[in-house]
Amino acid sequence: MAAGSGGPGGLKDATALVGIGQTPFAKRLPEDERTLACRAVLAALDDAGIAPGEVDALASYTMEETDEVELAKACGFGDLTFFSKVGFGGGGSCATVAHLAAAIAAGQASVGVAWRSRKRGSGPRPWTNTAVQLPTPAQWTRPFGLLRPADEIAMLTRRYLHEYGATRDHLFNVALACRNRANQNPAAIMYDRPLTREMYMTSRWISEPLCLFDNCLETDGALACVVVSAERARDCRRRPVYVHAAAQSLPAQHHGMVNYWNEDPLTGPAWSAARHLWKHSDLAPEDVDVAQIYDAFTPLVLLSLEG
Repeated sequence: MAAGSGGPGGLKDATALVGIGQTPFAKRLPEDERTLACRAVLAALDDAGIAPGEVDALASYTMEETDEVELAKACGFGDLTFFSKVGFGGGGSCATVAHLAAAIAAGQASVGVAWRSRKRGSGPRPWTNTAVQLPTPAQWTRPFGLLRPADEIAMLTRRYLHEYGATRDHLFNVALACRNRANQNPAAIMYDRPLTREMYMTSRWISEPLCLFDNCLETDGALACVVVSAERARDCRRRPVYVHAAAQSLPAQHHGMVNYWNEDPLTGPAWSAARHLWKHSDLAPEDVDVAQIYDAFTPLVLLSLEG
């Protein structure tokens, strides 16, 4: 595809990822989240061959504990002309890149960094803080036992299994595919730990029908990427990966991670995001031969594929 070919809003192929960086991932790392964030960001900039002082845009998450002001000072960024936070955490990952791409394509910035730093392996879970008042939707569900994201997705999964005839074998296939990728990645926690069907079927319940291997790992670590204009990308250290199309969406009457108020709760954000994504793309679903789908819970991969 041609770089800088324009398109709706001028986003299509107007920007590119030119650097990535990450820390090790482990159940427990000694560094705090800010230190991990700085290491990942500086590694990504070095990968791109771009000095920290050239960074003028940041994008992260509402669940991110590392403040952009502290990150900018610690890493030695220049004047920031754009910064944003995407709702949620892992589920908003693609949107951070989209925010930077839109800002750079619109001339609001020139070098953007997206990052995520977390200590969820050794740190507390966000939903365990009882001192914070529950958001309004949670006041209608958590008193009745839907305490964690796993509990909410378990209820959605039960409906999916009931309505479409899916079984635990289908969920296992997703878990196995993700584990197989990790088994090929020396940087992955599960690099040398294969998964079998017997291990899956005999593992403990987390929130029935979701077992241990239906849930994502809780880890410590950080990662970051660098986004620049397509023109600037030609001079960077790595071969650029162009941002061709991007979309983020919440369906009408969405309820956090689940869709209890929708007419069909199985048609989640992937369904509405997909329509917008393909509308602004020169590609179609049948052109895709590599898919990286957020696997917080195995059933969400199936629902995302359907969407």
